[in-house]
Amino acid sequence: MRTVRRLAAALLFTAAAVALPAGHALADDPTPAATATATDGTAGDDGPPTEAGTNFRTAVAVEQGEQATAGASAGDYLYWVVPADAGQHVTVKATVTFGSGSGTAAAHSASTWQIDVYDGLRRRQACRYGAQTRTAAADAASVDLVCHLRTVRAWADTWSNDPLRGAFYLRLTALDVAEADLGQPFRAAVEVTSDGTAGRDAVDGSVAPVVSASAPDVSPGDGWAGTWWSPRWLWTAGGGLLAVAAALGGHRLARGPIGRPYRGRPAEPVRPHEPPPYTS
Repeated sequence: MRTVRRLAAALLFTAAAVALPAGHALADDPTPAATATATDGTAGDDGPPTEAGTNFRTAVAVEQGEQATAGASAGDYLYWVVPADAGQHVTVKATVTFGSGSGTAAAHSASTWQIDVYDGLRRRQACRYGAQTRTAAADAASVDLVCHLRTVRAWADTWSNDPLRGAFYLRLTALDVAEADLGQPFRAAVEVTSDGTAGRDAVDGSVAPVVSASAPDVSPGDGWAGTWWSPRWLWTAGGGLLAVAAALGGHRLARGPIGRPYRGRPAEPVRPHEPPPYTS
């Protein structure tokens, strides 16, 4: 019974050690409302940006969780830049509304639109899922695009092409537009959200955020997260404690009950037998 109580106490201690810190780790995870600091003046205190850049160097800074809008003409390239930290699952949504925004969609032919995402090294990132490229039917009022990126990493091997934390560039453009529709006005709206990760998706590392010196300065409002710690450490420690408890329990079951051997009553001393009397 004493051994059973010890094993139960060890399991309870292990569960508390894993659950309690993990709750704090989840509370500290980046949230979709993580903010960025824009230095180009387009996303000031007056609200979300209402314009977009035309290349990487002039990309307009956008905060996560806010919707940036811009007016352009079919055939233009629109660029925005947004910060993303390690351990985030980033989702990019874009909506193209045909016309000048007066409420009446302009007549147009079928066209194909695409939203591209690049990390701070300007490497195009593949979407895990989502309609990154869509074709708008003729005279359609709008078309929606979405891209769910892979988990943002704090470090990565050169061959992996994993997204590295830092600045992420968004590029919206039309891939296929009828020649008669070139120059027609449209309104674009983009929004970037993210959720934090934990457990098997947690990441750690020691690489600084990848932010270009020639691009708008973007960073989360509460600063970049440290990279030496992740909830993976908690799961590793909890797994080690569970392994020790399982090893002790297996040893106890294999060995059987432990106790003093039963000695019984001491045997009486054996007396020597006297030889029978001699008879003739």
